[in-house]
Amino acid sequence: MPRMRHVILFLWGLFAILGATALAFVTGLVYPYEKVNGLWLVVAAACIYVLAFRFYGRWLARSVVHLDDKRVTPAVRLNDGVNFQPTNKVVLFGHHFAAIAGAGPLLGPVLAAQFGFLPGFLWLVIGAVLAGAVQDFVILVASLRRNGRSLPEMAHDELGAVTGTATAVAVLFIVVVALAGLGFAVVNALYRNAWGTFTIAMTIPIGFLMGFYLQKFRPGQIAEVSLLGVTLLIAAVLFGRVVAQSSVASWCEFERTTLVWLLAGYGFLASVLPGWMLLVPRGYLSTFMKLGVVLLLGAGVIVMAPTIEMPRITIFASGGGPIIPGPLFPFLFITIACGAVSGFHSLVSSGTTPKMIERESQATIGYGAMLLESFVGVMALIAASVLIPGDYLAINTMLPADALAAMGFHTSRVQELSQLVEVDVAGRPGGAVSLAVGMASIFAALPGMAGLMAYWYQFALVFEALFILTTIDTGTRVARYLIQEMAGRVYAPFRRMNWWPGVLLSSGFVVGAWAYLIGTGSISTIWPMFGAANQLLGTLALCIGTTVLIKMWKSQYLWVTAVPMLFVGGITLVGSYEMFWMFLAKAATLAAGAQAFALYLDAALVAAVAILGVVVLVDSVRQWYGYVILKRPFTSSEFIAATGGGSASRVQTAIHQEDIGRFRLPHGGGCC
Repeated sequence: MPRMRHVILFLWGLFAILGATALAFVTGLVYPYEKVNGLWLVVAAACIYVLAFRFYGRWLARSVVHLDDKRVTPAVRLNDGVNFQPTNKVVLFGHHFAAIAGAGPLLGPVLAAQFGFLPGFLWLVIGAVLAGAVQDFVILVASLRRNGRSLPEMAHDELGAVTGTATAVAVLFIVVVALAGLGFAVVNALYRNAWGTFTIAMTIPIGFLMGFYLQKFRPGQIAEVSLLGVTLLIAAVLFGRVVAQSSVASWCEFERTTLVWLLAGYGFLASVLPGWMLLVPRGYLSTFMKLGVVLLLGAGVIVMAPTIEMPRITIFASGGGPIIPGPLFPFLFITIACGAVSGFHSLVSSGTTPKMIERESQATIGYGAMLLESFVGVMALIAASVLIPGDYLAINTMLPADALAAMGFHTSRVQELSQLVEVDVAGRPGGAVSLAVGMASIFAALPGMAGLMAYWYQFALVFEALFILTTIDTGTRVARYLIQEMAGRVYAPFRRMNWWPGVLLSSGFVVGAWAYLIGTGSISTIWPMFGAANQLLGTLALCIGTTVLIKMWKSQYLWVTAVPMLFVGGITLVGSYEMFWMFLAKAATLAAGAQAFALYLDAALVAAVAILGVVVLVDSVRQWYGYVILKRPFTSSEFIAATGGGSASRVQTAIHQEDIGRFRLPHGGGCC
């Protein structure tokens, strides 16, 4: 047995050496003046993720939160077959990953490639290991031990009305801004693109068909509906080219304004219809695309080992970039929000997942799924970075070739790429098009795929759009729930989620808000706002996680959540400060009108983010000082239940630090 242990440690050591060697090539410690092979990025990231999950994640589970399978989870204790239900851990991992891995890890790294590939790569990997995965895991455990309560509810219970209210407002704000940023990318990708527009439009009737097939025609036949959905989706991609080259192509070629209206109509429809009819089947369909394309892209990088054309750091690191105008710090960290740390994930970790965990030890999926999402971000970064820098900027900006050449970035293959994919790809900012072009370039380089780049491009575009539309319909519904809950405090009928006046009014407000931001904003204004709002929510989640650790008598481990909280909170405040003055300065150069008003509104929203962040941080630190330093008593909303009989009970009595020796769970039952 000791010999086997030594062998295992030796193998882990070799794994660490491989990861360190790959990282040395990526960072330029080895051959600094040569271009990097994309394979090194994959190897370095994979090694770090595996090591982090095995050692840091395991330490968090055993020493910090102390997962204990003797505790009865809400899924078992409150099993109702609807919301609370024990779920196979593999299926649960797939659900959790599909829920957190929206379009953010696809678009953020692509936009941040403006600064060079190295800063984005390091933030994706380090941020996920030390911040994002920690946040997701701690919040999942906290919710798991509080009967699956949501983040705003936990914030209210553990930190009081001030932070609880700030959390609710922040959640609503981030959802609206996130939907605007993601919707902007869809609009630019489908602008005058008959092939893509037709294919994406067809996913709506396909979703309806899948929903009715599973709900009405063949209940429970998941294999059949899966095969049906995937087959029809592939047929839509293939037939889309026929439509684009036919006389009816003009029916699917829309201007940006029209696409915004169509997207708003879809969001409204998906928000008010029953979930089984459209939202759930389309989300299920996107999961197949999500996992399949990421695995295929990873295989393409491994087989082809493409060269990274983007430099490690570009001249835009100090600011003045054509995509993200601010400097690398703090704008890199709020541009790559999802993939490194994402406050949005805390809504999932305190949403459906804690209600389906059968055993506490399975909560490690919160840490592992975030690492997998970060790997998706790395793959997106590679796909964007294999493009010539001038071509990358030509796609992601509206600048002409001579303006880019004046910056030192000459376009090389934009026209050729447009011909290969049969769509004019220049001047389509948002990240979606450049990512699709990069992915198609990698796929088309595989043996026997040289003449299929147009199909791969549209396939990649559908893959991204399915991600985005799934986030849009789900996010719109979540925001509707939040508005109905808040409005219900003023007018009680709003609390009834099936009260049609409340459903229509709240859905219309949400859709109108994000559609207005799309119509009046740009990627350089909307995406940084989304990043700042997302990081604020991450700060709130880490605040709640820190409070939970205090109330678990784990004050010695506060640095686990407090250090990333301070870093993420600092980024949010600095980024909000710079965006506030940037928006005001830009608005001052415009005559009074819709554009100036939109910029002033953006500045006001950014200021609201900063104020919320300061309020939460100050209020949290004040309470922590009282609990840890002044030894004040506190209450906890944790539910405790163990196997062996007895009833579950909620910890709401005042607990003093000196009571720790007497605060024990009696053998064989729940108490307190």
